Amino acid sequence: MTPSYILHTLAAALVLAIVPLRLSAQASIPADSTAHAYGSFRPQPWRAAITTVGINVGVWAFDRYILNAEFARISLSTVHHNLRTGFVWDNDQFSTNLFAHPYHGNLYFNAARSNGMSFWQSVPYAFGGSLMWEAVCENEPPAINDLIATTVGGVAIGEITHRLSSLVIDESRRGTERFWRECLAMVINPMGGVRRILTGEAWRVKARRDMWGDTDRQPATFTIGVGHRYLADGGQLFRGEHNPYVHLAVDYGDVFSDDDSRPYDYFTADLTFGLSRNQPMISRIHLLGRLAGKSLYTASDVRMEVGLYQHFNYYDSSPVRDGSGTVPFRISEAAAIGPGLVFQYPSVGNLTQLEQRLMLSAILLGGTLSDHYKIIDRDYNMGSGYSIKAHTLMDFARAGRFSLRADYYHLFTWRGYENRDIANTDPLYLNTQGDRSQAKLIVVSPRFDLPLGSLLSLQLAASQYWRITNYRHHDKVRTNTFTVSAGVMMKLFVK
Repeated sequence: MTPSYILHTLAAALVLAIVPLRLSAQASIPADSTAHAYGSFRPQPWRAAITTVGINVGVWAFDRYILNAEFARISLSTVHHNLRTGFVWDNDQFSTNLFAHPYHGNLYFNAARSNGMSFWQSVPYAFGGSLMWEAVCENEPPAINDLIATTVGGVAIGEITHRLSSLVIDESRRGTERFWRECLAMVINPMGGVRRILTGEAWRVKARRDMWGDTDRQPATFTIGVGHRYLADGGQLFRGEHNPYVHLAVDYGDVFSDDDSRPYDYFTADLTFGLSRNQPMISRIHLLGRLAGKSLYTASDVRMEVGLYQHFNYYDSSPVRDGSGTVPFRISEAAAIGPGLVFQYPSVGNLTQLEQRLMLSAILLGGTLSDHYKIIDRDYNMGSGYSIKAHTLMDFARAGRFSLRADYYHLFTWRGYENRDIANTDPLYLNTQGDRSQAKLIVVSPRFDLPLGSLLSLQLAASQYWRITNYRHHDKVRTNTFTVSAGVMMKLFVK
């Protein structure tokens, strides 16, 4: 369902975005314009606003007249009803609420970002676009969880895709290479890609490569690979499912550079895509972006960076084929922010790099599996809380790299349904986060990268998942399972 949701959203959004973006095709470049990933031009707040509205109108029109969706049959009375009803917690499926909506928010954010707005100036567009959709474009009550996930998660995905797409673009190139670069940039950042086409930037040749920012100060390392994963059912060693996967990772910028002080001048992204029909297409996402930071040095030559970070984490799975029928794990940290420390220790012998990261975040919106709540498309609880993360990285001169990631999530679901008359309540108006509970979620993931050459490596990885859910009205539940995987990775550098 999620892939089709994204595709129809993109199709409708891009068509309707052409109208306001087309207005900028002949816009002159003022003398005081500033460099930007998609051309040099003065910020255009009204054009960004029109584009954001156009996205919503396009998606709504596609839902209403192509898909003939019931929820898209709106009128002034439905808008009035939504405003009078107020916000509720909805019952959409996990991938829709906690990935597809943040992805949709990235379109709003980049409608502004691609029209010359700064990071902070683009945030209100993500909020405004989501608010308009929730209040106006559906005949169902507006969802508070959608507003949070679309806005905050959309900012994280939006800024990363904005920067990555500009790394792909090379305006000094011509011919086939230029064509494929522009296509890839548009796949990464559709709103920026449409704007480049309509302004002619997509085929305009410049004497030198003109990328976003100073890439000598902001290097990027890309890792791409393929492999095979075993997903255990209920922690059973010989009862599980084998799945091929594609793994993508990006390390952007220098975490210890004080010159890179803008939001997301440093970020990491780690994504795993499943290639089997039985498991979700997107099984894991880790996004970490630094909003502000300061690098410190100690007398013992230990480098330390103190920063404020935005977090987006997403784990998803489906029941193992011919297994117990239970979902192995679902964890989301869709909207989170908090402080972090990064330590880098001096090299010793064959240990060329030793780095330790400690992160604490306040979770505004997260999600985890429920053992009892099964209404419409939901089998999970939503809530807020906090997370603690530790990440150790060790590079050896000839033996490769070892990393250990340990995440602890503590989510509280306080708005339950236990005292409600569910049988006589319209599920759309049930307005509950799920089971009243608190869930403790732990994920420990060791990873080995063994060199096969200068750019290739063999990656061996595993993850252990534990969940302890204390329910207010049900017995405590403890679950655990694991995954193991092996793949071949290739590393690319962009400077």
